[in-house]
Formats: sequence, structure tokens, C-alpha cells
Amino acid sequence: MESDRKLAVFIRDRKFISAPGYGDLEQGFRNLGYRMYRVCSSGDIEPGTEMILSIGGDGTFLSAATVASDSGIPVLGVNFGRLGFLSENKPGDVCAAVASGAFTVEHRTLLHAVLGPASGCPQIDSWPYALNEVTVHRSGAATLGITVSVDGNSLPVYWSDGLLVATSSGSTAYSLSVGGPIVLPEAKVLIIAPIAPHNLNVRPLVIPDTSVVKIGFVSRDKNVLFTADNRNTEISASSKITVSMARFSLRRVRLNSSNFINALTGKLFWGEDIRNGNIQ
Repeated sequence: MESDRKLAVFIRDRKFISAPGYGDLEQGFRNLGYRMYRVCSSGDIEPGTEMILSIGGDGTFLSAATVASDSGIPVLGVNFGRLGFLSENKPGDVCAAVASGAFTVEHRTLLHAVLGPASGCPQIDSWPYALNEVTVHRSGAATLGITVSVDGNSLPVYWSDGLLVATSSGSTAYSLSVGGPIVLPEAKVLIIAPIAPHNLNVRPLVIPDTSVVKIGFVSRDKNVLFTADNRNTEISASSKITVSMARFSLRRVRLNSSNFINALTGKLFWGEDIRNGNIQ
């Protein structure tokens, strides 16, 4: 008799199917009475599905978020990749945690980007949301001027290679690499950070996640690059972008054994210092 308990499985890279631990993961869920099936888009999700398993790294998780869309089905990241802050869970830890209910479901803020005129990129126009960040970047050699307002209040023009608006989930992604602050996932804030600024007196800015951010350009080039997480397109330099918090959130499964601070120290070696080993 076919089980009525269902788990959707999203795998972007098929090599993970043969990776150590995946077979045991599948068998473990079968033993718990689950039927697992593959999904590639939101239209593939069957009614009654309890979770979407994202098999891979954080890039795969970002793609799985588009599959979950606004369905309300939580996503559980299983790490077959490298660092993994969104997909942090080891394959061997997942089945036991789900079986015992040792997990919680977080609500992660999503960004909603409205482009005028529309980008012409189906990947973005059909799902104009981002879990980590949206970015704009120069497409040519010339420095890009970026005008930004927060709730109608204009900031000084950013002269830089680009700019990003990140959620707290994205603070350990692109934002971190451009000098943005590390933010705990529970913090309800957004980060505005320039990419390679050509001013010595600009700094990342932390704002409430209820803010509305409007972006425009001063550019010698006809186009600029726009990205929403791992999707990108070229847009006209005359475009205007409005970034705000989406009306729905992504439901992410967090195992009770996970700890964000421990992940920072274990994955990014935060505070690594030979002197710290001598402190009792």
C-alpha cells in the first residue's frame, strides 16, 4: 500500500544522488513511512506534501525556495555541498530529527523586487523574490552611480561597482564578502551595502525590514546587471527598482541541534586565535 506521507526532493545536481549518505537518507525516510518524489518546479508539488528536501548546498537551497514559492511548504536543507548556512544539516542527522519532531519551522524574510520596466527575464519576472539578496552591478568599465532612497529619504549617491540589498539570511553570503555585518537570522532587518565603493566614507547600512528601498542609476553604459539570489539578467540603466519585504515568507526547517553561532565558528572560523585555546 502506497504511503500517504510525502516528501518532495529537489536536486539541482544529479551527482548527489550517488553521493555517500544519499541512499541511506532515502531508505531512512522510507522506513519512516514516507514516499519521496522528485520536483523541478512548483507545479510538480503534490497535495499533502509535508516538506521539500533540498539536496546540495546553499545554491541548491536558493533554487528550492523558488519551487516552494508561496505554497507554505517548509524546506529542509540537506548539505551535500560545502559551507552551508541554509543547507547546514548533515544527511545522517535528518531522519532521526524528523522522526522525533526535533525541529522547528522558521519564517525567513523574502525580498520582493519590482522592476520598471519589466526585466524581460522569465526567471525573474515569474518569481521576483530573493531569500539572500538582490544586487545591481555595472555592466561596463565605467563606475556606476546608484541612487537610493529608504522610505522616501534619499541617501548620498553610491559610486561603486554595484550595490546589494540583503536579508538577515543573506548576511553570511554576498553581503559578508563586501564587508557587510553578520546578522542573526531572527533579526528583522535589511542590509544595504555597496560593492567595491569608490568613496572612502561609505559604510553598509542596516534598516528595518519594513522599509521600502528604491534604486536608480547614473551610468555611462546602457545596461546594468541585476540579480535576485542566483538568477540574473541585464536591465536598462534607465530602470527603477523597488525592493521591499514580500507579503509571504519562506518556511525553513531548522533542526534543534543547529546553532547559528556555532556555525560561524565552525564554518567561517570566526574568532580563530591561538590565544583562545588557553582560556578556560
